[in-house]
Formats: sequence, C-alpha cells, structure tokens
Amino acid sequence: MNSSLTPDGAPFEARLDLVPTTPGVYLMKDAAGTVIYVGKAVNLRNRLRSYFGPHPVGTAKVLAMISHIRDFQYLICQSEFESLILESNLIKRYQPFYNILLKDDHDYPYIKVSLQELYPRVTKAYRIGPDQKDGARYYGPYLNGDVNRAIRVLHDLFPMKTCRRVFPRDIGKERPCLNYYIHRCIGPCLGTVSAAAYREVMERVCDFLEGRYSSLLETLQREMEQAAEALAFEQAAVLRDRLTALKKLQAGQLAVSGLDYSCDALGLARSHSEIAILKLEVRSGKISGTSVYFFGDSDAGDADLLTAFVTQYYPRTQRIPPRILIGTDLAEEALADLNAWLSELAGHRTIMVRPERGVKHQVLIMAETNAAEALRRRSLLQTGSAATAETAVRQLRQLLQLPDSYPPLQRIEAYDVSNSGAQDKACSMVVFENGRPRRSEYRQFKIKQVEGVDDYASMREALSRRLDHLGDDHFGPAPDLILLDGGPQHVAVMGQLLAQRGLRIPLAGMVKDNRHRTRGLVLPDGQVAELAAAMQAESGQPETAALLPLSPEREDIHSLLRFLTALQDEAHRFAGRYNKKLGNKRQLKYRLESIPGIGPARRKALLAAFGSIKAVSQASAEQLRQQTGGQLSQAAAEAVYSHFHPELPPVRESES
Repeated sequence: MNSSLTPDGAPFEARLDLVPTTPGVYLMKDAAGTVIYVGKAVNLRNRLRSYFGPHPVGTAKVLAMISHIRDFQYLICQSEFESLILESNLIKRYQPFYNILLKDDHDYPYIKVSLQELYPRVTKAYRIGPDQKDGARYYGPYLNGDVNRAIRVLHDLFPMKTCRRVFPRDIGKERPCLNYYIHRCIGPCLGTVSAAAYREVMERVCDFLEGRYSSLLETLQREMEQAAEALAFEQAAVLRDRLTALKKLQAGQLAVSGLDYSCDALGLARSHSEIAILKLEVRSGKISGTSVYFFGDSDAGDADLLTAFVTQYYPRTQRIPPRILIGTDLAEEALADLNAWLSELAGHRTIMVRPERGVKHQVLIMAETNAAEALRRRSLLQTGSAATAETAVRQLRQLLQLPDSYPPLQRIEAYDVSNSGAQDKACSMVVFENGRPRRSEYRQFKIKQVEGVDDYASMREALSRRLDHLGDDHFGPAPDLILLDGGPQHVAVMGQLLAQRGLRIPLAGMVKDNRHRTRGLVLPDGQVAELAAAMQAESGQPETAALLPLSPEREDIHSLLRFLTALQDEAHRFAGRYNKKLGNKRQLKYRLESIPGIGPARRKALLAAFGSIKAVSQASAEQLRQQTGGQLSQAAAEAVYSHFHPELPPVRESES
C-alpha cells in the first residue's frame, strides 16, 4: 500500500488489532473517501488482515484495488447469511468500482425464478434479462459460490424439480427421478400435479428469497400436523425437517425483508468521556448502510441525547423515513411534538417508536451493538496512541507513587470476574503492552474451587493460578502492574495474596459510576482517586465539560481515564464472552442428561458417536441405538428421539 495511515492518522495495524472476529461486511475506501469495494467475511479481522499484510495475494484486479485503499469500515452481523444479504444491498447502493469489475467477470450472478413460465425454474443468471418485464424475478447479485449454496438450500427446502425436462412437453414420458422418491420433488413429470400446484411451490421460493418467513412457517407447520394426524409419519418427518431448516435460516436474519418498510434505528452507547450514536438505515425492508457520530460526554439522559441528535441531524438530510427506532422512552408530550415536527419536515407522517420485541427490536439491538463496538474501537485506538499511553502511564506512576527506580510499566494485566449465578464463574486476564492490547496474551480462568457467588474468592483463585506461572512462557513475563475490576476490598484481598508470596508488583483497582462508566482508581491504601470528578471539577461546568478546550492538567486526567476505561471494558468484555461460553457448554451438557434414562455415561456415548447435539437431534431412534453400540436401550433411544421431536412418534426401521 502507498500509505500505512488511515485518514485519522491511525496505522492500519493498530486498527486491525481492534477488528472483531465476528461475521460482518466491510467497505474499502480510496483517498477521496469513495467506497471502492464491499465484501463480507465470516471472520472480519482475518479477512481484513489478508488485504493489509506485507505480501498480499490475489488477482491483478485485487492487487490494484489494494493499492488504492486508504481507509476501511465494517459492520458486525449476526450470521454469515445476514452478511451475504447486507453485502448485496451495499453493493447496489454504492456501486463500488471493483465490485462492478468483478461482477462483469461473472463473479456476481443472480438467482432467477422464471415465474413467467408455466412451470417456473430456479436457475443462476449472470445478468438481469428482459424477461423481468414478463414476470421473471432476480435476486442478488451474490458471490458465485454463495449463489450455488443458496440454490442448494432452496432445493433442500422446497420440493421443486432439478432435472432438465421441459414441461408440459415431457410430462409422462419417463419415470420420475430419485428426487421424487426421497420427497425432494413433488413430481410434475407424472402429470398428477397441476401447474397451479407447482407454481404455489415456486411462489414459496420467492417468499423465502424475499424474507417473508412467517407465512412459510405457518404453512409448513400446518401441513406437518395434518400429515401426522393422517398417520403419514414419513411425510410429516420430511416436512418437519424443512420446518427446522427454515427456522434455523430465519434465526438472526435481519438483512432480509423482516421489515416491509423503511426506518432508521438509532443505537446509543456511552463511555466515560464520549457518546456514540449509530444510525442504521433500513430501506424497503433491507439494511442499506450505517453512519456513526461521536459526542463529548454529558450528564444528560439518553432521551435528551437522542432528542438533541434527531433535532440536529434530520434537518440536514433529504430523506426522512416514516419510522425512527429508539431504545429509550420519551416524555409523552415531547414525543408528540417531535413526531409532529418530523412529519412536517419530511412531508409525510414520521414517528419515533421504541420497539420491545420482534424484528424491529432486533434491528435496534443491532444498531446498539454496533454503536458500542464503534465506541470501543475508537477508545482503544485513542488509548493505543503513543502520546496517550505515555501520558496515562506517567499519571499511573504518579498516583501509585512508584519510585524512579521501578521499571517502566510496559506490561499491565487487568482482571475481571464474571458470574452467571453460582454455576458459571470465570475470570479474564487481559494484557496491554506499551499502551496497546496484546490479544495473544489474554487468558481465561474457569473458577473451579469457589462455592456460590464470591467475587473476592474467585479473583483470588484466578490470580493465584496466574502467579503460579510467573516464569512460564505460556503466560508471558511477569506484569509491571496489576489492575482489578473492583473496589477497595478487592485491592486489600489481592494485596494480601501478593504479600504472602513475597511479590512487590504494584496493584490497583478500577471502579465505575452508576452508569457503569470508569470513574476512578483505587490505590493500594484503599483510597479512591476520583478521576472523573476531578475532570468535571476542573472544567467548572460539568454539563458541558467534554466540549471545552482541555487544559494540560485536565488532558492528562482525560488520557488516564480513557486508558483505564479501555482496560476495564476489555477485561469485562473478555470475561463475559468466556462466561457465556461456559454457560452454553453446560446447557448443552445437561440438555441430554435431562432426558429420562440418559446419564453421564450415555451422554458421553451419544456425543462420541454423533459428534454434536445437533447430529443427535437429527438421528432416528434406531440410529441412536445402533451407533452407540447398544449402550442405549430401545426405550432410552426413543426417549431421546421424542425429546427432540415431541410432535412425532418415534419411527422404527421396521415401520419405514
């Protein structure tokens, strides 16, 4: 690349360290800020690193694109399928130069449903044809591999023909193919299925591609129940499998038309010194883009902040959607005034609403999640700058009264305990070296010896295990400073632990205010350095403190507070993620053992034979018994089958 810095002066490498490993969509921009490429990834960080490494690989076109990249953005998604649809929407919106070149090379085909034909077909098309005017529908564009996978999914879900026979010309000329006998085609070739009945199947395909899942789910559920009542258990099982597959695809699917209108979702997130508001745009039922805005911190509530944003932002935009989704309640009179003002501004009825369930609520959660991610990324970037880190470390040394002879605070470890009741307890260790997160050094501790919920004992266990390995390569060198997510009592208990081991590692705690923002540092003697209060007091105007020019002293406090916030938030995020993983693992473990007749031995036998609970849930009762080597009795196997399929009786091999 011609430049290693992004427009805000941050090196690409520093920004890449902060990219999450979740699915999502990324946008590449040139020096003018123009979007030149839109892509998706299962793992955003790995995909973006592949572009910015020392020796990027790819075609001449890809290398040419890389040479023009000066900035990038990304949007977190809940699933790979959601990323696929969002990528398609953003390509349509921005028409990026390099996406268009690739699309011309047949890398971005469409799914075509030929509804203009008597017996419609699903095929891959490389461009939108003139038959669209006659009723053909085109979906995409997608990546070539994605469109092939999508068509396979359609064939799994819907009993449509995949052969090359032309209907009605070839009806009755040959025997039906294998797909008919395994219930993957309703067999229009037999002549017993009307064109109208087959067209109904293809209309369902279009409903699926357009995101209209509700009617599909209801229809499949009804047909499955009817088949079961008629004792057609084999057909009921086929419908059940389709219903299950459709529900899985629906889960987390926000980028398709779960909404049938346009709206903006305003996600708000706070840190100690800044506020982020992310506007997520939904246009005609599809997510089309995001923009994020940062503001200095304020004591104003969320309702006041969102009101201020709406009144300042929307007069400057040309198109105002009919709905604006927000995550907080406004006073009734204020909400009525805002809605009237927005409607007059837009020239049509516009309302602000707070959704509490359904797809609209999921869209709002997505906006809030990405707002928090944008704020975290910005905080870590600012913390990682050499000037901020140097200032923060200098302030830390001063507050902790470390002598000049004490080594530089190069390695700082922060610890946080996360509890989900008494069963799932975890403690995280995050590491910052020279002011930047060192993720390869992060560690997670599953708390094993503490009964019940006891933060002090849990943190003591985790820190003891860390101190047992001070010289091990696996844990890295000894820390120059230990920070705890906790107050004076945490510092006192862990200080005793260090003293018992004869260690003189500086120790301090990090405390938050009632809005869960880092407010101060707990010193070794138990006193609390109230950094946030000191910042506000120095400004003299707490309400507008973040908007005033910073004095050198206040800027130093600000740098330290930002640094501590980044450490505390990162430790909390990492602990929470591991705690959730433990909870999920425990739920999976005990889901099987909750079934009558299944104990630890049989649970292990099932997982050893099938590899996952998903595979267990898809097996017949006979398969469950046979593949575990007879460790399950017929009654136990049928109990497992009935647990996952309560609506159907077990189907034994002798009945099929």
